[in-house]
Amino acid sequence: MDSTALEKLKFPIGKFKWIEQVSAAEIESFTADLSNFPTQLENAVKDFGAEDFKKEYRPGGWQIGQLIHHLADSHIHCYVRFKHALTLDTPTILDYDQDGWAEMPDAIKTDVKSSLMILKGVHERWTHLIANLSTQQLQRKYYHPTRDKYYPLCTVLALYAWHGKHHLAHIENTP
Repeated sequence: MDSTALEKLKFPIGKFKWIEQVSAAEIESFTADLSNFPTQLENAVKDFGAEDFKKEYRPGGWQIGQLIHHLADSHIHCYVRFKHALTLDTPTILDYDQDGWAEMPDAIKTDVKSSLMILKGVHERWTHLIANLSTQQLQRKYYHPTRDKYYPLCTVLALYAWHGKHHLAHIENTP
């Protein structure tokens, strides 16, 4: 497989474009994306059989089941990071080894229903929180030590709206 085709499989909707400032309309749109994501994901996999969850979304990539568990792990982390950034002064967040987590038994052998429930609950709480934040609160930041970068919450909101669509496209494009 050539590098262009592999890049398209890795980033089916394109790479995330970093934005520092987000308009009120964009905040509303990104929040709606987060709110709708669990249902969109459930709909994408509702007719899957056990073998479908074992398919890799790209050569050398995770299985669809691992990808769904990754989404739950990642979005739990992000929700907690949001709350830390809102309650602490520019906290340094704890990174995690997403590839290592995707190889753990709960990400390989557990039915995806548990992660779909986690996503539904986390997204309900998260979007309620976001809908009640001021513009000033969405400018609060956390520091990511592995990336040596500060993340404003408005940017993180955009990133995770993209993240859901990114992985949903992986699932929808898997043959």
